[in-house]
Amino acid sequence: MGVVVEQTIPFSNSQLNLDDPERWTRLFPLIRPSVITVRGAKSHAILVDKSLLNSKNVKIAAVVSSGNFSSKLLSEKGVIAFTAEKPRTREVTTQDIMEALKANGMDFTTGLVVVRASDERKMEVLGDEVVEVDVEGELELDHILSLLSVANAETKISIDNVTELLKIFLKAATKTTSAFDIVKAGGNPSVVHAGRSASFESAKLSIDKDLVHALRSHTVKEGSVIFAVHFSDINGLSRLETYLLAHGISAYLNEQSIASHITSSTILDHVQGPRGWAISLCPVPQRFLEVQAKPPNTLTQQESRNESPIKPWNMKPNIQLTDTEVRTRIVQGCERVIKHEPTITEYDTIVGDGDCGYTLRDGANQVLRFIANGDLAELPQSLGALVDDLEVNMGGTSGALYCIFLSALAQNLWEAPTFPDALVAAQDHLLKYTHARLGDRTCLDCLIPFVDTLKTTGNAWKALSKATKGVEGTKILEARLGRSTYLDESATRGVPDPGAYGLLKLLEGMVNV
Repeated sequence: MGVVVEQTIPFSNSQLNLDDPERWTRLFPLIRPSVITVRGAKSHAILVDKSLLNSKNVKIAAVVSSGNFSSKLLSEKGVIAFTAEKPRTREVTTQDIMEALKANGMDFTTGLVVVRASDERKMEVLGDEVVEVDVEGELELDHILSLLSVANAETKISIDNVTELLKIFLKAATKTTSAFDIVKAGGNPSVVHAGRSASFESAKLSIDKDLVHALRSHTVKEGSVIFAVHFSDINGLSRLETYLLAHGISAYLNEQSIASHITSSTILDHVQGPRGWAISLCPVPQRFLEVQAKPPNTLTQQESRNESPIKPWNMKPNIQLTDTEVRTRIVQGCERVIKHEPTITEYDTIVGDGDCGYTLRDGANQVLRFIANGDLAELPQSLGALVDDLEVNMGGTSGALYCIFLSALAQNLWEAPTFPDALVAAQDHLLKYTHARLGDRTCLDCLIPFVDTLKTTGNAWKALSKATKGVEGTKILEARLGRSTYLDESATRGVPDPGAYGLLKLLEGMVNV
């Protein structure tokens, strides 16, 4: 999970003009051609999706706060109308939205729900067909939009069922928010959980703490309810960090045997500023919602039927190594990464988010804890189990890349004739999951020269020399991927890519044994 030391935001709030309620009025019709702009009684713009006018489902409209915009409105295709207003102004009324829909031929017999981001929870039933709901902020608004989207068909077509579901949400939903703090706690990066700052030790522990807090007022009765869980990344976690967040939530709920349906969104909150995440959950009776099917893990699936099946763990791999030689190299590599964390962090503070050093340090510490009692002579098995552990406890883009590489390495160690051959196969597998290539100013500027040279020469010292040159070369390369691309080239010149530098320290420790 990334930690912000100093945020890298390419444009300011004023430049993006996020406080302008009309901003999305101009942009959204370009994104979705079926959307038109309708002017209300006070000339306020209301966006109407004409493709949903004849839907048999209960119609959903949303009123959001300008400046705190959510991706849910861009991705949710079940919202027939939405508008933005300045916080706490109530510039747009439910009647305004009804008039806009009526002017475009909407039939209200199926019912209409207007959900508004507000400071409090309340509901007002306006006749037999219209319900107005206020919720606390964009997180709860996103959760309701998601919940109504994934509810079963019987619920979606009935205004009575939707109203009952909304009443349950307003009464039972709980939430928690965490934000990365630039102030360290005990020498470690810190995260503000539920209003309290605490040391950030791992993504899993942070997510578990949030879920314990959010669930403490609920009694889980197996088979009676399904927990509708919605999480939002706030102010731009990376996609890989968001995947780790989803995995952490899912893993905790599975450990607790809690039936769930998980949804997500991204929220821009330029009032609060820091990056982070928020979780909202609500126990929902089974008659409204189905348990979410578990997605397949594509990283563990065979890429084609012609590939060799995953080897059972009771077979011996082609490459045989002793516990001592493997352990010595891993320990030396991890200790060198931990030693150089301040330098990696310094570099990433200049050209990135400042989290790379912490991520690699925490990953190295986790590896050392993991191998303490393991038999590293069984390297493929150990690497496979290590990846399962790091997927939860090592966040950031670096964590995901390392996990993909190590997972592929574990598989290729079974049949590869030599260790360099296994590394080459793992590298080829990694390249299928990233657009980065040699010269893009990433960790691959260290990995690729090392692996390729080791394969062609069989000499680890020559491979390390090539990797060192690759990292030095990143000082003059223009960033093509990641957050460094937001910076002027003069800001990155002379500073090596932090991910490449961190990997180099790992390799130095492993080779110099």
